[in-house]
Amino acid sequence: MFQGRNFIKIQDFSQKEIEYLIDFAIHLKKLKQARIPHEYLKGQNIALLFDKASTRTRASFVVAANDLGAKVEFLGPSDIQLGKKETVKDSAVVFGSMFDGIEYRVSSQSDVEEMAEFAGVPVWNGMTDLWHPMQMLADYMTIKEEFGKLVGLKLTYVGDGRNNVARSLLITGALLGVNVSIASPEELLPSEDVVEEALELASASGAVIEITTDAIKAVTNA
Repeated sequence: MFQGRNFIKIQDFSQKEIEYLIDFAIHLKKLKQARIPHEYLKGQNIALLFDKASTRTRASFVVAANDLGAKVEFLGPSDIQLGKKETVKDSAVVFGSMFDGIEYRVSSQSDVEEMAEFAGVPVWNGMTDLWHPMQMLADYMTIKEEFGKLVGLKLTYVGDGRNNVARSLLITGALLGVNVSIASPEELLPSEDVVEEALELASASGAVIEITTDAIKAVTNA
């Protein structure tokens, strides 16, 4: 189902595929807690390319890869020359010839898309200026663990509605049938194109989307 596929933004997968990933992650978590080996990626080599500093994302990828039996090579801002001495395209070809998968955390969404286009192996977005799909899997996984379901719940985000996390929460909720309310000052509301995309996804999943400047209204019944 997922072999050979990139994960650049949450919209790369369908509702059923995202639900499968969340349920499988819960399964893997239970195996880890029970100390049951699950080295499904044994013999694989994964590159972690970090153009931006990270604590939780890096730790999560390293521990998960190790638990799954893969070998990990971390390359931080001082280790790589992407966009400086080497183009993203050239680097993608080189890394793709050596590794079985690439996680890329960088400022520009276009850089991740270019990496995915030329690497020839799966590329996973570890965070860009536009999207944070990996955090979405973790966030909605946590919600499902807590409530036992996703459809029909209300999730509220209060803050800068334009940033990568707000955008990602909105789109993911709309895809999964979670009611999402975004509360921001007028000048920080999500862009019209993102809201339109969320509404289109919500029309299929049954989610209710609310964009407001009223934080009290947004958090009611969340």
